[in-house]
Amino acid sequence: MIMESENDVKLFQSIGLSENKCKETLKNKQISNNLKLAITEANKYGVITPEVGILLYHLASKIKNQIADKLLFLTQYIAEKKLDTIQRIDAALNYLLNNITQNIDISNFEKECGVGVIVSPEEIEYEIEKVISAHKTEIIEKRYHFNVGLLMQQVRNTLKWADGKAIKNEFDVQMLDLLGAKCDSDLTPLPKAIKQAKVKKTEKEKEHKSIISINEKVGVHTISELMKTKVHFHKPGENYKTEGYILTTNTHRLLQEHLKTTGGKVITRFPPEPNGILHIGHAKAININFGYAAAYDGICYLRYDDTNPEKEEEKFFTGIHEMVEWLGYKPAKITHSSDYFQQLYEWAIVLIQKGLAYVCHQSSKEIKGFNPPPSPWRNRPISESLQLFNDMKDGLLEEGEATLRMKVTLEEGKQDPVAYRIKYASHHRTGDQWCIYPTYDFTHCLCDSIENITHSLCTKEFQSRRSSYYWLCNALDIYCPVQWEYGRLNVNYTVVSKRKISKLIEEGIVSDWDDPRLFTLTALRRRGFPSEAINNFCAQMGVTGAQAVVDPSVLEACVRDVLNVTASRYMAVLEPLKITISNFPHENPIQVTVPNFPNEPDKGQHDITFDEVIYIETSDFKENAGKDFRRLTPNQSVGLKYVGIVLKVKEIERDSSGNIINLIVTQESISDSNKPKAFIHWVSNPILASVKLYERLFKHKNPEDLNEVPNGFLSDVNPVSKKEIVGYVDASLAKSAKPFEKFQFERIGFFSVDPDTTPGKLVFNKTVTLKEDPGKI
Repeated sequence: MIMESENDVKLFQSIGLSENKCKETLKNKQISNNLKLAITEANKYGVITPEVGILLYHLASKIKNQIADKLLFLTQYIAEKKLDTIQRIDAALNYLLNNITQNIDISNFEKECGVGVIVSPEEIEYEIEKVISAHKTEIIEKRYHFNVGLLMQQVRNTLKWADGKAIKNEFDVQMLDLLGAKCDSDLTPLPKAIKQAKVKKTEKEKEHKSIISINEKVGVHTISELMKTKVHFHKPGENYKTEGYILTTNTHRLLQEHLKTTGGKVITRFPPEPNGILHIGHAKAININFGYAAAYDGICYLRYDDTNPEKEEEKFFTGIHEMVEWLGYKPAKITHSSDYFQQLYEWAIVLIQKGLAYVCHQSSKEIKGFNPPPSPWRNRPISESLQLFNDMKDGLLEEGEATLRMKVTLEEGKQDPVAYRIKYASHHRTGDQWCIYPTYDFTHCLCDSIENITHSLCTKEFQSRRSSYYWLCNALDIYCPVQWEYGRLNVNYTVVSKRKISKLIEEGIVSDWDDPRLFTLTALRRRGFPSEAINNFCAQMGVTGAQAVVDPSVLEACVRDVLNVTASRYMAVLEPLKITISNFPHENPIQVTVPNFPNEPDKGQHDITFDEVIYIETSDFKENAGKDFRRLTPNQSVGLKYVGIVLKVKEIERDSSGNIINLIVTQESISDSNKPKAFIHWVSNPILASVKLYERLFKHKNPEDLNEVPNGFLSDVNPVSKKEIVGYVDASLAKSAKPFEKFQFERIGFFSVDPDTTPGKLVFNKTVTLKEDPGKI
């Protein structure tokens, strides 16, 4: 092995690679094999120069498995100096990938690769003169500090097959001709921006920075924008262009049949298991699947992966559908994996008949983990497996006595995943028709194939299943979709697993799956998070392979952005302090019309009552205030919003314990001489409402991490995560507030009407606070 490695290093060095580059290359078996084949072939056409060696290495590292059989063909073109630049090799690879199912048309191939095309020095000179002339003023101003790299790229785009060195040399000549020789100022680096001294940031500032950085990094705000500008999946029918896609002799025919059936439409699916309520991570999956289809005028199915009859309940089926539609998406069709049970069973028999599946009697415990013992039944006769599989279907074997396993090894090294297991449980849809049920590994790709899915989009943990996905479709000689993976979305300070949420419910820590402190979609809706905000949040996370772990404040920022323009402004007081206006000038209460959106009066209005007794927030009055306090004090007046008056304290009334229970004040109309420093909100003749205030459910970012929380997530529950108070709210809300309707309580935050609201009792949930302004006191 050592001798072989040394020989390979010498072989690679013979084409100009350094020893370190050789050793690095040998770490990648695929590139090493490609390079050895290319060198062997190129040697047939003469000595390999370092220039040719660079091109051979580029070929070996860039060629995809789908066109690996064209390696020697391309090597010959390189050796004969027909493909003499990186650009030409890339064009050749792209051409072959686009025409993978056809015989090579040499004439078209050479045309697309620029074989024989010579760009003259005069053409290069002319193009460079043109771009320099267009930027002449800026170049003269900045001299040699001007970035000519962008101009070089512009010329390369125009003269696709021009020699890069020739372009650079001509630029150098023309810049020298225009500017003359470099002087001292040209050689002096430009001054760097002065760095400000670092100031330790608070947690709130860190959270705010993370919100900004995510927005800047992804650069999009809606799912439609994300899918059209940042996501680059294959076109329908061009499955073979994706990395790792497996080609067979029937691939072209199957893809043509697929395109004929679908009309070239994008078809995706969202395939949840109906055994729990959807959470924030599912929102990303919904947006990616439905959003990608919508962006390209395609369709998306909602497919229930109902292969585990023991955990499925009707409420989960209806709850999932409801949440998908709440997010704004309508499935083109609702399907179930159970729709295809008969077809899946027949395909399982085909696998056995081909010797690609067998009945095994190892227990689930024995085959658990990554290095289980090989099955002693792997090579049992096909006829025996067929009979036993039939016995499994007919209910002649006990649960756990046998499984059907596929003869394939997953990327992670796990061998022979289970395709079918025995379960004596009544199925939600098929009743007692079946007692064997297919697993995810068997069902997922086959249902995708049946439904002609073009893009099988799933989270990163299923990447290790991709090889079995392709293997199974190809083993059965059926249409094979493409699986694309993206990173999961996780949010700090919460748990989303069904088991853990069930535990929280059992322990009485939360009320149900829709408790507003959870991050299930039903809980977020109940708390008042708009579906549009959740969709925008998912868009800002992007579609990459990296797992996203974000602070709740990032989602809350998206919520504020939406509610700022959609939630009507009303006044409410959560910690009331009674105010009596001693010189109230009216005999009866008066009605004042106020806008729902003060900055946009055209968006509606409502009437509020103003009377001699009003209520303000306790925090808006201080008996002994510092100089920075801008609201009501014994010596400082304050303005009331919307009524154009200023209040001044006349007398303070207290109870027997010395607590302030009433402020006797006088009112004055606002004038140039008595302009107050601040205006505050208030209510008069209010109605009482139950107001629920929420904080984070857990104290640590990762309540499931035993390093952070050694005693488990239940020990990390925040005891003050929920507080219920009685608030005084504008009486007009009694008639207008409907469940799930959102309002901004001025100067306090955004609130949503809870579905527990009844005609005689309003209940509000705090959604999020207003955007904080540290400079406002």
